[in-house]
Parts: sequence; C-alpha cells; structure tokens
Amino acid sequence: MLQGGSLWGGLISGGLTQLQDTISLTKGQMDNKDYMVHTSGNLTGALGVMAGIEYGAILGTSLLPGVGTVLGSVVGGLLGNSVGQTVGMQAGSVLLNNRLLSNMTQSASKVTESITGPVVDAMKTTASHE
Repeated sequence: MLQGGSLWGGLISGGLTQLQDTISLTKGQMDNKDYMVHTSGNLTGALGVMAGIEYGAILGTSLLPGVGTVLGSVVGGLLGNSVGQTVGMQAGSVLLNNRLLSNMTQSASKVTESITGPVVDAMKTTASHE
C-alpha cells in the first residue's frame, strides 16, 4: 500500500495545497493560526488521497475490472481528500483552541513566523526589483 501512483497522488495533492496556503500566508491573506490549521488539513488530506486511491481502486476492480479500477481510484482519491481535509482541519482547530496547548501554539507560531519571515522579505525584495 501507499506506493507508486497513490503515493505520488497524495504528495502532489498535499504539496500543491500547502504551497497555495504558504503563498496566502506570505501575502498576508492568512494568519499563523489559520496556516497551522490548514497545514494539518493538507497533511491529512494527502493521506486521504493516498488511501482513497488505493482502496477506491480495490473496490472498483472488484465491481468492474479495468474501468472500475480507474473510476474507483479517482472517486476514492477525491473522497479521501475531502474527508482527510475535513478531519485534519477540525483536529487542527481543536488543538489550536485547546487552552492546555496555547503555550505550545504560541511557540509554534513564533517558529513559523521566524521561518516564513525571511521568505516574505526575500519575496518583497524580489518583487520590488522587478
């Protein structure tokens, strides 16, 4: 399980979504807390895509070999992404809003800001030179 097409499907899906969220963060369209919640959703969404492709293909093959395999993979990947994103976003939101974890959240926000700060500055510098 989780090799070949399903692995690449999950990595590409999660990676592109994470890239979009990182760009939103650097443009100021998202704050650090939202970024962390979206990151957990992207991670679980990618895992959902991987599992959905695998199990969708298995189910599709058992119902209609060939065409069912392809359709099952596509539907399973879409469904897995949707469920994974929803679960991850809710879990991330619960974790960030938990009072016991608020200190850890603040520390993680500072780390995220220290990592993305130089990237934002570099992007602004590059944009101003163009």
